[in-house]
Amino acid sequence: MTVTDAAITLERFNEFHLVGVTALYNDPAVTRQVLQMPYQSVEVWRKRLEADNERSLKLVALHQGVVVGELGLEQFSRIRRSHAGSFGMGVVPAWQGKGVGSKLLAAALDIADNWMNLRRVELSVYADNEAAIGLYRKFGFETEGLFRDYAVRDGAYVDTLSMARLRRMPNSD
Repeated sequence: MTVTDAAITLERFNEFHLVGVTALYNDPAVTRQVLQMPYQSVEVWRKRLEADNERSLKLVALHQGVVVGELGLEQFSRIRRSHAGSFGMGVVPAWQGKGVGSKLLAAALDIADNWMNLRRVELSVYADNEAAIGLYRKFGFETEGLFRDYAVRDGAYVDTLSMARLRRMPNSD
């Protein structure tokens, strides 16, 4: 199946999407690639949604009204780190590699650059998640470091990469 941009719509994450986002992150294939615990409840996601503020952006990707992806971007609140933010995302396995992640990330980076004025956007990704790493590189993210034995996944310690994208500022060399 080929996905066109018209087939996927983006919306700000809201109460209507809670069940879909919960199902997304409870999918075992997604859970093993993110730092979420399995079997999260709708209430956990409701609390995260309620924590929404002007320094955060929570988007969902929808296909015919069904959640197929989610991305959360947060600007750091510390004054000396307010030029930076980080994000996390997940895409339903059947929709991975079909442009959903690209559409979510492009929208989030547009907001980061043109509305939040972020100079730096950073993330952590499992070192063996080649598809995600490829997506991030496509958008200008570079590897800054390796965190050994960073998290437990499937009963074993796994490494993650620290990646970041620095936006070139006007009149900077």
